[in-house]
Amino acid sequence: MRQPHTRTSRRRVVGVLTASLLTLGGAAPSVAVAQEHRTASPARAEGLALTPPMGFNNWNSTHCGPEFNESMVEGIADLFVEKGLKSAGYQYVNLDDCWALPARDADGKLVPDPVRFPRGIKAVADYVHAKGLKLGIYTSAGTKTCSSTGFPGALGHEYSDAGQFADWGVDYLKYDNCNNQGVDARQRYLTMRDALTQATAKTGRPIVYSICEWGDNKPWEWAAGVGQLWRTTHDIQDKWSSMLSILKKNLPLAPYAGPGHWNDPDMLEVGNGGMTDTEYRTHFSMWSVMAAPLLIGSDLRKASPETLGILSNRDVIAVDQDPLGKQGSVISSQDGRWVVAKEMKDGSRAVALFNETGTPQRIATTAGAVGLPHAAAYTLRDLWQHRNYNTAGTISATVPAHGTVLVRVSPDRHWSQNPPAVELATDGSPLVVAGRPATLTSTVTDLGRTSARDLSVSLTGPEGWTVRARSSARAHALPTGGALRTRWTVTAPQGTPTGSYDLTLRAGYGAAGATARATGTLTVTASVVVPPPSGTSYLGDLPWMSATNGYGPVERNTSNGESAAGDGRPITVGGAVYAKGLGTHAPSEVTYYTGKACTKVTADVGVDDEKGAKGTVSFEIWADGTRAASTGVLTNAMPAQPISADVTGAEVVRLVVTNGGDNTDSDHGDWADARLTC
Repeated sequence: MRQPHTRTSRRRVVGVLTASLLTLGGAAPSVAVAQEHRTASPARAEGLALTPPMGFNNWNSTHCGPEFNESMVEGIADLFVEKGLKSAGYQYVNLDDCWALPARDADGKLVPDPVRFPRGIKAVADYVHAKGLKLGIYTSAGTKTCSSTGFPGALGHEYSDAGQFADWGVDYLKYDNCNNQGVDARQRYLTMRDALTQATAKTGRPIVYSICEWGDNKPWEWAAGVGQLWRTTHDIQDKWSSMLSILKKNLPLAPYAGPGHWNDPDMLEVGNGGMTDTEYRTHFSMWSVMAAPLLIGSDLRKASPETLGILSNRDVIAVDQDPLGKQGSVISSQDGRWVVAKEMKDGSRAVALFNETGTPQRIATTAGAVGLPHAAAYTLRDLWQHRNYNTAGTISATVPAHGTVLVRVSPDRHWSQNPPAVELATDGSPLVVAGRPATLTSTVTDLGRTSARDLSVSLTGPEGWTVRARSSARAHALPTGGALRTRWTVTAPQGTPTGSYDLTLRAGYGAAGATARATGTLTVTASVVVPPPSGTSYLGDLPWMSATNGYGPVERNTSNGESAAGDGRPITVGGAVYAKGLGTHAPSEVTYYTGKACTKVTADVGVDDEKGAKGTVSFEIWADGTRAASTGVLTNAMPAQPISADVTGAEVVRLVVTNGGDNTDSDHGDWADARLTC
């Protein structure tokens, strides 16, 4: 945990270690002693966190707000039991920053905030333990914690603080990295390890040790003998771009994870409201495939049924908690279509088909490619639908934008008891002009070893829409690899507002030996669009199909202010001010419908002057699936650069801004005087 997001990219305070610090109670051992301990796996760590810890942490939903208090913590423990989360595997109820007073007492001891925790931490621990759960606490490997108030950190007080935690009944310590005074990270975290070992020896209470130094010192290379888990990245935020960035940084670290030593890509944001349920299912699926700790970061007292359904999915949790302890490995990742496979103790494989892109994608692999032995057929279980199928070896699905299909595949000899898996697909997402029919072709393919019999297909749209099949929507039987293709026309009523609308493709079929018909469903997004006007128009004045942005919304004719809509300033690049354009923050993508009627996109592009000398961005123009123009990396020191692209014949044009490859903050990219000629 670090301070909430600000417009600066770093939130820690690093100073110089002073002689007075070394005289504090419980001072750290010498570097030589710390080195001596690095190769020894402490006895206290044996048997701890053999599967990734599961629980709750308040930070993502409350920060230091007044709702973080004794009543909330005990209420979460109650909900773990009442909502079935305890029985699903969640056990830790963890306090984050702001639980203490800003100053220690006269004896140098930590003092719980009497307003937030009037009965003290031990009483809360007792309450949580009485529920059959465990309590976690937080401090920092520095002189102060990470909140803006700066509560007492443990640097120089490790043995005293660890003793207090054990005496209170704490079962889990999250140890942050703020105000660390420049002391070597390994030394700081080793000292607390040794302090916890001593506290455990005195009290008999083992404490799971969560190292939270943000991945700055590559803890995966040294922390397996120190703690049970270590943060691999900086803080997660409740938005798609943050979750995606963290996911990509954590995936390559699979070789370092295992029972009792886990890569930690930070807490869950599921249910906090910044992402869609589809994105939250991806978040939960991928954290589970990566054998990551599952620490709920939303206020369960306010959780929707959808949120609770995601968090309590036992099929997915079983992937995370598999005792073999393997982190999933990337099998392929071409063009944002990811296949990640996790070896399971029973010999099966959990396979995530993850779609990074903003449009539905077919993602496919095979049983052999994910490491399964050759077999006549396999049992495939869809872990979100909770249904079993058989497959001849293909693992494939049309995955929605930002979605994940998570399956578990095994060479089970009982595969024939299940219906064949079928893949539903379409030839794209239709672009619909209200009042005009648009065409769409659906395909249902048998992936199983057995035939899909008496197959019927339907397509439905919103109320008032007209959907008609223009070719056969039925088949007597589909053999392995067989496909039924159906052509449809889709018409939105006159006056339908622009935007995205769901069409639902359904398939029903039987199978030899099956007592009930199997079903398959695919949601297809139709976009109602408006043809572009003739002549040359400013893009800031035209409706877009979609817009995604790194921080805050894309702004029309102003810069990006990072937060609420309308908080930007006049677009200014290299001292030149522009009245028209688009203000973005990388990574950003703005999509326009051009209907094969336009010829050119032009703009002056660059980093907005409001961000000083920090920004680095790159601009791209895409015509359908082809990159038609790009600038390379631009910095704030550069004046606006012209960019122009021939988009003749393109149905869709996308304006893309990347962060220049350095992942820094302050990447405000302006499309100044952006124009479209049709």
